[in-house]
Amino acid sequence: MNRTLRTIAYLAAGTGLVDSIYLSWLKLANQECGVGDCDIVNSSQYAEINGVPIALLGAGTYVVILLVLYMQDQDNFIGNNYRMILFALTLVGVLYSAYLTYIEVAVIFAICPFCVVSAITMLVLFVITLIDMFSMGKEDPITQE
Repeated sequence: MNRTLRTIAYLAAGTGLVDSIYLSWLKLANQECGVGDCDIVNSSQYAEINGVPIALLGAGTYVVILLVLYMQDQDNFIGNNYRMILFALTLVGVLYSAYLTYIEVAVIFAICPFCVVSAITMLVLFVITLIDMFSMGKEDPITQE
């Protein structure tokens, strides 16, 4: 992955991690968000799986993405397969974010701005992964180097 894409990916994954940690804290500490319909969404049955906040699972996903980004230049399993690992993680993340967005709009009838940030962040990471995959062996798609 070129430096520009990697920097954007680090920023996006870092943003997603901070966002997910904040949402996890709100859920676990029973705190009110006070922004949009965040409280409605975060207190719904869809905000957790078997007692584990969805946001905490998201935070874990962002941590793994950051680790893969960090290890992509190493000569090991992760470094040699980072594109497929990132593709799998971000594809699942985008699909699950789309499902949760559907739940917000069509079932709960409430939108959590922080959830939207996470969904957009995951979409950005997915697009970066696709750009990186389709530019393998070609000149830099961003700087044309």
